[in-house]
Amino acid sequence: MDILNFLSPDKIKWGSIEIIDYSTFLELVGRFALNLVVILVLVRWLYYTTSRRKDYLFTYILISCVVFLMCYLLASVKLQIGFALGLFAVFGIIRYRTDAMPIKEMTYLFLIIGVSVVNALADTDSSVADILFTNVAIIAVTYALEKTFLLKKESSRLINYEKLNLIKPENYNELIKDLQERTGITHINRIEVGKIDLLRDTCFLTVFFEDTTNKIVTSGKMEDNNNDNDDDD
Repeated sequence: MDILNFLSPDKIKWGSIEIIDYSTFLELVGRFALNLVVILVLVRWLYYTTSRRKDYLFTYILISCVVFLMCYLLASVKLQIGFALGLFAVFGIIRYRTDAMPIKEMTYLFLIIGVSVVNALADTDSSVADILFTNVAIIAVTYALEKTFLLKKESSRLINYEKLNLIKPENYNELIKDLQERTGITHINRIEVGKIDLLRDTCFLTVFFEDTTNKIVTSGKMEDNNNDNDDDD
């Protein structure tokens, strides 16, 4: 009966079952640690400090870890490119039950999937310097866009509004003043009028404003009254 067979210094087997291969295990740990550090920089530092969305923070980190491990452990399957593109296709059509994922959050989702796939599937022909440069370049570009070039953070709110007389072009200034008083939003850049319900005398307004404090969480929707949210066909 075979017990633990120390067939070589790098491997431990129990019969035909390979318990551990030190070289591949250390490679897995190293790649996973690198990927986790990069994702934490992108998501926890760059994304979370501006959006304050803990739900997306939780989602991005877990998706990154799962995608990395899936790609790495299935790397022996000779469908690497097709597998990677399949992941983009699946996650690219993700839609939450109520609201569609905002474009910025979708971009970060694409970003963390791409980084995880690169770190997991980079073959032996790619040097450590190549992998490090790829990760550093992604972080640098994201930092430049998030912290340097886009100093003014524009957020938006979807408001269910009942004063239809103020959405007329000639009453635009009054509409701005009313929204500022009722929502506390001071730096309103523009307003887009959406669906108008003449039966209920309400309409949906998308208010775009400068978020200079980073204290307002971008949740995608805010309502100005207590009407029930009935799904319209």
